[in-house]
Amino acid sequence: MMGIVITLVVLFTASQIWAKSLTAKIEMYEYEVIKSFENFEIRKYAPATFSYVTIDDTSYDASSSAGFRQLAGYIFGGNEKGQSIAMTSPVEMEMDQQMTMKFMVPGEYSLEDLPSPNNKNVKFKQEPERIVAAIQFSGYANDAKIEMYKTALNKLLYVHGLKHNGEYSFMGYNSPFDVFNRRNEVIVELTSI
Repeated sequence: MMGIVITLVVLFTASQIWAKSLTAKIEMYEYEVIKSFENFEIRKYAPATFSYVTIDDTSYDASSSAGFRQLAGYIFGGNEKGQSIAMTSPVEMEMDQQMTMKFMVPGEYSLEDLPSPNNKNVKFKQEPERIVAAIQFSGYANDAKIEMYKTALNKLLYVHGLKHNGEYSFMGYNSPFDVFNRRNEVIVELTSI
């Protein structure tokens, strides 16, 4: 029995090291911290290109897997060239009347270089520089946690007199296989700072 427990612990530890090594090699969506507060920060994000899909649902729990599958299908070869495109971080989900999941396109590609997706739901857009407020939380994300941090961020922005556009997004930084040190954020674009 003890041998089984030790084997399971070793396998679990190895899987976490493997998952962290994958995350460490992923290109990140670049930003500069403009100002840090006790519970949130203001950031300036660089312009970037994204692949995205829109799901007719407003629930993270209901739409995250479907959105991820479609975008992952595209970057893992589901395109006219059968070309693999590197994963980036974070995965962003715009939470509005519909849920839009976005993967940042690696910086080595221009919009014109990207192969056409086999799935017609996968689309592309370029986003300009933007300034956002971000609040961070750990663990696995779900609708209740996202709503709780969205509410907390909204209150903090009100207290500090910071105006925003009301269009919140969730950002998830980890592979589903990461169990520890998970990083999640709720962000909203500021209209004044």
